[in-house]
Amino acid sequence: MPKTAAVTSSSTASGAPAAQRPRVVIIGAGFGGLEAAKALARADVDIVVIDRTNHHLFQPLLYQVATAGLHAPAIAAPIRHILRHQIASGQLTVLMGEVTGIDAASDCVVMNGGEHLHFDHLIVAAGATHSYFGNDQWAKYAPGLKTLGDAFTIRRRVLTAFEHAERETDPVAREPWLTFAVVGAGPTGVEMAGTMAEIAQHTLSEEFRRIDSRSARVILIEGAPRVLGTFPEDLSEKARTQLQGLGAEVLTGAKVTNITAFGIHYDLQEPGPDGQPRTVSHFLPARTVVWAAGVAGSPLGRALAKSTGCQLDRAGRVLVESDLTVPGHPNITVVGDLASAKSYLDPEHPAPVPGVSPAAKQMGRKVALNLIRRMKGLEPQAFRYFDYGSLATIGKRAAVAMIDIPFTSKKIKFSGFPAWLFWLFVHVYFLIGFRNRMVVFMDWAWAYFTSQRHARVFPDPHALEPNTMLVKVPGVVVSNPPAPTQQQHNASASSTMAPGSRAA
Repeated sequence: MPKTAAVTSSSTASGAPAAQRPRVVIIGAGFGGLEAAKALARADVDIVVIDRTNHHLFQPLLYQVATAGLHAPAIAAPIRHILRHQIASGQLTVLMGEVTGIDAASDCVVMNGGEHLHFDHLIVAAGATHSYFGNDQWAKYAPGLKTLGDAFTIRRRVLTAFEHAERETDPVAREPWLTFAVVGAGPTGVEMAGTMAEIAQHTLSEEFRRIDSRSARVILIEGAPRVLGTFPEDLSEKARTQLQGLGAEVLTGAKVTNITAFGIHYDLQEPGPDGQPRTVSHFLPARTVVWAAGVAGSPLGRALAKSTGCQLDRAGRVLVESDLTVPGHPNITVVGDLASAKSYLDPEHPAPVPGVSPAAKQMGRKVALNLIRRMKGLEPQAFRYFDYGSLATIGKRAAVAMIDIPFTSKKIKFSGFPAWLFWLFVHVYFLIGFRNRMVVFMDWAWAYFTSQRHARVFPDPHALEPNTMLVKVPGVVVSNPPAPTQQQHNASASSTMAPGSRAA
């Protein structure tokens, strides 16, 4: 018999017991899931939010944690604190755990540990993960950037690379430690490459004796012909120019074929002796590689497809209806990066919805509104995405921006310092919590005037391991004590060792 998770709440203000209210289960407390929970605050429903971490993460600034510009608490906040008012009212419960399956036939989600949690309405906002295009073995050499754990891993690898270079006496062996590669020139890749170049050129320039950090190479590798492929060509070229101005190298049209602990193999189209293009294989020695080339839908997308028969796109995202429901299952909706959705601003020509945080927020609000409409007996509405524009920062005083003018088809494009200022204030504004905004603003102000990054602490890789060896005695596991003197050993051996026991 599967275990059923008991989730109860007190009565609502209207007097209806929580047990009689429809239960809404929300998987994931990212932008979409959190927005849906907030939008249901006044609805007569019982809400359960499930997330495998205890915090909501402001992912657009995650690269700042990875590059030691910000501390983790500046861009993350406890889920329970964000939703504390709904928890206190008895409407909402937060469960920290991982959903391993969805049983659409019995309207249950399956959690790690075997608990089955019933739902009347399910909102799947499980997000996305890294995609290595069938080469998952590259992950251990080229970490992606989706979680705080990823950010800490990248931070440690970047900073320890300089430490390895400082200790290396052979110039040839030192060079790969001072070569940093970023694969993928979307917004995350561009931001990572520009910031890593700033670290090498400014932050660490006076902190080593044996090496000159300014000699480090930061190479941005992109398979497409240009960086920031979703931006107009003129802004893409300006981004490339600004990256090069910061000291980064940009390599476009390069197809990565393998990644190892020692570097990257890639193919490049080059003119042959006859003037015709040919494929030439190259190897870039680099001990630090960051993956920013692809994303895929959460594995829960496959679980949902198996349970409901819904279709997935090539990236593993769920193909949803116009109102973001799963076909044939009006009580199951998918939002955020896991949804392959379309916007119906023009019903005759629906447009694909990009995988960005504003879209996830709008989806979360829409599914909450439609849920309330269904409870009132009204028809759900089609999702309409309002695109406010695109931003990408490259480094200090360097960014590109494309802003939509409301109620028109016109866009404003600008770059450089004005775009960087605009990007800064937009991201500070959307951070959760007044304290977070102040901390980020002060850290950035300090970094702007000093080029210093003081979040350069990372845990010892061995810190998660016991500091002492473990001795295994039949039936007992104890820490290995300091070695006794011979006199102590002789005095205690006969009294402490049971007959037939062996010293480990």
